[in-house]
Amino acid sequence: MEAKLAAEIPTGPGWQYEPKWDGFRCIASRSGKEVDLQSKSGQPLTRYFPEIVETLLSVGAKQFVVDGELIVPVDGKLSFDDLLQRIHPAASRVETLSQKTPARLVVFDFLRDDKGKSLVSEPLEQRRQTLEAFYSRFLGKSERIDLSLATDNIQTAKSWLKTMRGQLDGIVAKRLDEPYRSGERAMVKVKNIRSADCVVGGFRYGTGKRVVGSLLLGLYDDDGLLNHVGFTSSIAAADREAVTHKLEKLIHPPGFTGQAPGGPSRWSTERSTEWQPLKPELVVEVQYDHFTGARFRHGTKLLRWRPDKKPRECTVAQVRFESKVPFTKLLAQA
Repeated sequence: MEAKLAAEIPTGPGWQYEPKWDGFRCIASRSGKEVDLQSKSGQPLTRYFPEIVETLLSVGAKQFVVDGELIVPVDGKLSFDDLLQRIHPAASRVETLSQKTPARLVVFDFLRDDKGKSLVSEPLEQRRQTLEAFYSRFLGKSERIDLSLATDNIQTAKSWLKTMRGQLDGIVAKRLDEPYRSGERAMVKVKNIRSADCVVGGFRYGTGKRVVGSLLLGLYDDDGLLNHVGFTSSIAAADREAVTHKLEKLIHPPGFTGQAPGGPSRWSTERSTEWQPLKPELVVEVQYDHFTGARFRHGTKLLRWRPDKKPRECTVAQVRFESKVPFTKLLAQA
């Protein structure tokens, strides 16, 4: 069961709210001595998380299917970068990482119980109660499996967005009276809306015409170096020609004094990697959903130009969000 994006958390009776943990969605199943971990798209994850496989084999229940999220906490905070490193072809590397930065499985739905009974047709309210009992009896005895938070209180859900900023990808809302609708976007997700002021350190021309296609964004680090952190291509078509003229007047190397846009890859053409360096004079405010690995994870949305903002004020400190509450204490509320 998947989620559709919404601008606001739905309100009213009949809703259950849960954190949208920043990890890999995972359907975890056990049948006797076999454990299978799958992504929501059906891709195999089993070989990348041997510590989770070992944990699920150690519980008393011999068969079950749960829906959850694979996460990697580091120093009390979730690290998506360390999670990404798990998808590695070398089994030895995966084994090393499983010991150095062990993963956890946060469960939030129950699809088949330890008797082999399918629960997908039952309403969420009943599935949650059954999951809590199953977790208390079996899964809760493991140090690597957690029960996700859940509430019907909208104020509590809003507080999670505030206290767990930097650890959550948002909030998920589910109807308590609905079955598990596999393959459907039957849940609602609301993401944290964040913005940052960035220096335009360069740009790329679009294809077809010699007008700007995307702005290359930079943030200053603690050493005063301007690092490339992402891009935005959401420039109105009517504005592109004028923006191009403005940018071309500022073409001057190096553009970025720290990390610069990368070179060609197997997914890009030689043309797509060409970029023009700019004097660090222009500032834009962009909207983004997540910042990890020293980059905006996805493309950003251009909100406005900021002629009132000094480029040197555009630092990486804007995107450093520290949760006020450690991850382990948050789960203790469940």
